[in-house]
Amino acid sequence: MAASAAELLSCIFCLCLLINVGTTGENVTSHDFNVTASDEFTATSSVTDSSTTTQGATEPTPSYTSTAQPTAAAKPLPVSGRLLLPATDVDRLCPCDEHRGVCDIGCCCDTQCEEELPLFTGCSVSTVSGNKQLCSCNVASYSLRSTIDGYSELQSSVRKETNHDIFCVQSQNRIDGWSHPSPALPTDSNFDSLFKQFTSFLFGSEENTAELQASSGYQYGDVMVTAGEDGERGMFWLPAPGVTADCVDTSPAAFLKDESRVCSRRVNLDQDCSSLPALNMDTYTDIQLFTGKNNDAAVVPVEVASVIQQSVEGTQTTWKMSGGENLSPLLLNPELCANVVLKVVYVMKYNPAGEIVNVSVSLVLGFVREAALPLKQEFHITFVQDAEEVAVHYSGNPGYVVGLPLVSGTRTQDGIVRSIDPRETLSLLDAAEDQDCLRGPHQRSPVLFGLDSMSGCTLRLEDNVNCSLVSQALLDVLRGPNYLQYVASFGNSPLNNPLDWLQINSSFSPREAQSCSIPLSLHLEVKWTKYGSLVNAQPQIVSIKEVIQTNTTSLARLSGGSSILTISMSVAFIPVSAAALPGYNAMPTINAKLPYDFFSPFV
Repeated sequence: MAASAAELLSCIFCLCLLINVGTTGENVTSHDFNVTASDEFTATSSVTDSSTTTQGATEPTPSYTSTAQPTAAAKPLPVSGRLLLPATDVDRLCPCDEHRGVCDIGCCCDTQCEEELPLFTGCSVSTVSGNKQLCSCNVASYSLRSTIDGYSELQSSVRKETNHDIFCVQSQNRIDGWSHPSPALPTDSNFDSLFKQFTSFLFGSEENTAELQASSGYQYGDVMVTAGEDGERGMFWLPAPGVTADCVDTSPAAFLKDESRVCSRRVNLDQDCSSLPALNMDTYTDIQLFTGKNNDAAVVPVEVASVIQQSVEGTQTTWKMSGGENLSPLLLNPELCANVVLKVVYVMKYNPAGEIVNVSVSLVLGFVREAALPLKQEFHITFVQDAEEVAVHYSGNPGYVVGLPLVSGTRTQDGIVRSIDPRETLSLLDAAEDQDCLRGPHQRSPVLFGLDSMSGCTLRLEDNVNCSLVSQALLDVLRGPNYLQYVASFGNSPLNNPLDWLQINSSFSPREAQSCSIPLSLHLEVKWTKYGSLVNAQPQIVSIKEVIQTNTTSLARLSGGSSILTISMSVAFIPVSAAALPGYNAMPTINAKLPYDFFSPFV
């Protein structure tokens, strides 16, 4: 009997112990808030308790929440093996715990707030949840309730929330997978590395990429490569002025860059006439260039197109080359050196692949006096594409652009014809000091749209002058060697539409009188207007007129007893645009017809 009673008391004690253990649970909190830079967590104020446990105010139990935030993985995902651990659980997060080791007032999940928790009036963070983009995430909630003594006690719960979005993420194994890192901004220090990083990839197959990288042609701005006698590779030099006007012979020429360089050279004729390479034409003709940048590129020699000899007085004569001539510099006397290079002009033809096809050079050789030193030299290089179709230059699309040449041509039975050379257009004389009208050559410049210009030359009168010959010669000088009588109304007027081309109006006719009549001035009056809407008005030429003024008195009286007359040429652009008027659409008219039986049977 006593044993039975002892066993009964033992069972009752064990049952009480189990009940006590079952009622001392721990609380877990949760809150929708962002605790990482990758938007891993969000914060809301909604609370839904699924399993609630109570913690007394007299002996508060810590919530065991962790303030440690998950660190983003720095390495990429492995190709094989175990993936990275998932993100930290929400019951270990406390986003409002901003100060470690110190209680944050109002932060119910802070483990340091065991003593301050009974005095809290509310939780600054009510719920903590995982990323809303996941299909399923845990949500922890925190709340306070008052005890009989008036203190606060913590209530916490953890539940699972389901996202029914069809684009939700099923699982996540790294934190930094939700966003891309911010790209590096280019600076002076990292520009080269970023350029190599983002330009190394080319779309297409590996074979196409290899072909593009192995292209043998030059690109714009590349330095052209020369071949030496021993096979060594060098650079193609084109002398240019340095800091001063003195020539710098080691100045490279760039591919597809047309250049004109003028520099001076200080020489001693006794020592340098026959020995200085810069004065010898062989320096500029005995050159071989590689057609491309590859080591196996072909070699193209420089061909001599023409050689012009200039006399001491300045007259020029074309030298007929038959082979075997010796045109090296020669010292005629201590103060005069012959066959000195004065001007070099290179013309390089290239194909669409960027390979050099042909190189030609034209030279001007002349005499140099000791009194005319330092020596002035000119160097020019021009690139021409070797193609079947020649590019046509326009001056606007469609209206003219200020500063571009007027598009001009001549009219034939087949239509308008214009030269492909941009220099062969409507032009006027260059303004130069003491420019003789009857002694050439005359330098000319194209007439540029919108820019008024004025130039001229001087005419020296003689007693036995032939008036008719002088009049025609002056007229040819003022108009140009190839007088163009038609000008395009727009900058891109087609040649097959003659209605878009305007004829130059001129009322000049040589006098039939016995008195000598010569042109004293030529003036071009170009009238233009703005065509189209105000938003994008296009300049259009509406008329062009040539005004030539001749002498009305004898040349002796006109010159005032002097033997020199001034001949002028000018061009003026006159806008004739009308004032803009607002446009109104006409009111719509209603033309409605009813069927004949519309009012039947009333009518």
